[in-house]
Amino acid sequence: MTNWLDVAHDVAATLRSDAADRDRANQPPAKEVELLRQSGLLGVDDWSVQQRIGRIIGAADANIGHLLGYHYLQVWRSGLFDVPFSREPDQFWAGVSNPLDAALELTPTGDGFRLNGRKTFATGASVADRIVVSATRTDNGEKLTFLLDGKAPGITYLDDWDNIGQRLTASGGVSFEDVEVTEVLGVQPADEDQRLSLAAIGFQLVLAQLYVAIAEGALQEAADYTRTKTRPWFVSGVATATDDPYIVTAYGEMVSQTRAAGLLADEAARQLHEASELGRELTAAKRAEVAVTISEAKVVSTKLVNEVTSRIFEQVGARGTAAKYGVDRFWRNARTLTLHDPVVYKAREVGQNFLTGARPAHTGYS
Repeated sequence: MTNWLDVAHDVAATLRSDAADRDRANQPPAKEVELLRQSGLLGVDDWSVQQRIGRIIGAADANIGHLLGYHYLQVWRSGLFDVPFSREPDQFWAGVSNPLDAALELTPTGDGFRLNGRKTFATGASVADRIVVSATRTDNGEKLTFLLDGKAPGITYLDDWDNIGQRLTASGGVSFEDVEVTEVLGVQPADEDQRLSLAAIGFQLVLAQLYVAIAEGALQEAADYTRTKTRPWFVSGVATATDDPYIVTAYGEMVSQTRAAGLLADEAARQLHEASELGRELTAAKRAEVAVTISEAKVVSTKLVNEVTSRIFEQVGARGTAAKYGVDRFWRNARTLTLHDPVVYKAREVGQNFLTGARPAHTGYS
């Protein structure tokens, strides 16, 4: 029986070995996705193992952790509809469903639909075998979710992702021109459909786990540098940086905070899986409880990752800012990702629930 965590650690070691170089090269992640494919990690279907794999890969390379986390999420999300769909274990999945982006249009054709429109962000779609897409019917306004071949005729990837972080996530735009749609999963949920509404908070969980992973990776990279290259300050009275009480204390604080955030994210993951397994028995109250826990994890992990990825520079020292080390990629990735949606609204959800018992509204982000 394959130990998928061992496989994940091997893949992570490969990714970590040239992460800074690949970040500078800023190329589409085709080789990285192929590495995931060949490793077998794309086919892992155990929820708890997926969560651990995501953290391992995300710590080594936030870009590929992001892609893998979304891959697992899209497969899980598709299963919420309880509609049979085809899936090969070596296929890489991505999605096109940004809730605030201009809507895509589905025109009925008798035996299916034709899809037209454009989305600004579609993380991983340009290197995906299968993509999960949401669009609105032109005849009755229903929003459907469906599956497409990532290379189907009429799909054009715009290759216009040029942000400071997450450079290898292929997060650019995509346009659809008369793309044939036949594999419909179902209608986007109304508020009373608790199980289908879990997809929105599933995205939030992936991000929270990835924030923790980035902090873990940043600490590992910084610690390796501190152990081998950082010089103690000349008035410190110690021979090595690892004996400097200020450096040691800083690492102690950051490691403790990161582990705490990781435990909260893992608890949120456990709760989401438990809620998903309840099926139609999932209540609004239970769904709200899970949503609040995920928001808590998002609030804590956002603050954590932005602090850790900045603070590590104080522990590596001035020489550690040399471009060849690429330590800045952790901060750039964190700063880019944590702007996905305003975390202050997650804090508000937690505060409102704590003070009044109010449940988070069902939106594309909560």
